[in-house]
Amino acid sequence: MSTPQFPEFVETDLEKIAEFEGKLVAFVNTKGGLDVLSRRVNRLSKGAVVRLVESDEFEKMEAGSIRTLAYPNGMKASSVVVLKLPKNPDPELARLAGAHVAKVAGHTPVMMLAASNKATATVAQGYVLRDYDFTDHKTDEKKDRPALSVMCSDPARVGSDYAPLAAQAEGVFFTRDLVNEPANILTTVEFANRLIALKGLGVNVTVLEEKELAKLGMRSLLGVGLGSETPTKLAVMEWQGGGKEQPFALVGKGVVFDTGGISIKPAGGMEDMTMDMGGAGVVAGVMKTLAMRNAKANVVGLVGLVENMPDGKAQRPGDVVKSMKGDTIEIINTDAEGRLVLADVLWYAQQTFNPTGVINLATLTGAIIIGLGHENAGVFANNDDLADKFLKAAKNEAEGAWRMPLAPAYDKLIKSRIADMKNTGGRPAGSITAAQFLQRFIQDDMPWIHLDIAGVAALKTATDLAPKGATGWGVRALDRLIADNYEEADG
Repeated sequence: MSTPQFPEFVETDLEKIAEFEGKLVAFVNTKGGLDVLSRRVNRLSKGAVVRLVESDEFEKMEAGSIRTLAYPNGMKASSVVVLKLPKNPDPELARLAGAHVAKVAGHTPVMMLAASNKATATVAQGYVLRDYDFTDHKTDEKKDRPALSVMCSDPARVGSDYAPLAAQAEGVFFTRDLVNEPANILTTVEFANRLIALKGLGVNVTVLEEKELAKLGMRSLLGVGLGSETPTKLAVMEWQGGGKEQPFALVGKGVVFDTGGISIKPAGGMEDMTMDMGGAGVVAGVMKTLAMRNAKANVVGLVGLVENMPDGKAQRPGDVVKSMKGDTIEIINTDAEGRLVLADVLWYAQQTFNPTGVINLATLTGAIIIGLGHENAGVFANNDDLADKFLKAAKNEAEGAWRMPLAPAYDKLIKSRIADMKNTGGRPAGSITAAQFLQRFIQDDMPWIHLDIAGVAALKTATDLAPKGATGWGVRALDRLIADNYEEADG
């Protein structure tokens, strides 16, 4: 498992700058102004920093970008990284700046000379988030990540500011590891075990097995896993950091591998279906974050863990299953299995915990990628207030999200001749009909959001804050949503 490093925040010491062996990061404001630490670097390097600042190249640099001065004279540092950054940058720019530094860190120690920059903690978080590499299965690449230290005018305050950001990083790394893990390692059993380990952080974890699920009537969830040798499970994580109020609920699709079942997927790209538990991975990451920062809120995370495989016992197109709610579902396509998982888990969450609101996450449809690409998750909501709160949180954390429509007119596309509904309405409005299906398992007056994260959970190219592979999208936005709207105030 990957563990994010915790930067060392140290007092200003001009004498240490000359002796530091590694990469020094000198902060220069967008107008070319140098602070006390960058002036020291300029003096030691015989004016190299000022020569860059006075050049046309610096003028063309965007805020948050860097330039590297290799092997500066008069210093033991292997290079000086000049970071062009306002003294009080917005969080998105600050994270991006830190990420740019992480990309050139290599395997040598890094010291950021942040002085009194007001976003120092966020710059450090950007570095740490980008400083991720999934190497668990590479026998020759398990290298220690370069140590990060941050020299600043008030290390105690910056360290305090960084503490909740460190918890977010822990949650993001947990999510990325889960999503990156191959399916022969991350079985439903192993997934449940990793969630059980959260008990060590104070999370109450309960795992319901197949016999219990059958007694509850979860035939929609159980039907997905009929063709697999790995058992279907429902993991429930409870964080009780608030008072006596009802919890907010997060629900995740945890299909550890999706062949499509009898409606089998094409071979090309099927290896990517190890990420089809991305919704459950995000829920797990949020729960870890809340626990690590001791959030003053009550939140319950529920994930349906299942594998969708073809087999003589597998569910077939044309079958009819009965959900825990009691509604019947005609199976048109066994590859539309995520909504079958979520239907029962959503109903169980509401019946058991009577939450103040529900957000579910799933890598649910390819249609959302056609509509929104890989820049935004699809946001479907029955409650404008909750939708606005989430979209604000996502914007503040620079995690792309775009609201999509819901309307009764789409229901006719999932109307079944022989059951209460079909599990797919075909290609037209595919992501919307999936959301309409899920909405049938939301109680009247229950604030609810469905997040279709198929386009953002894992990517084949690197992003600003993550290498290619799992992104951890949603952990920071959902943590922000809880912090801003559902936590008890101090005092």
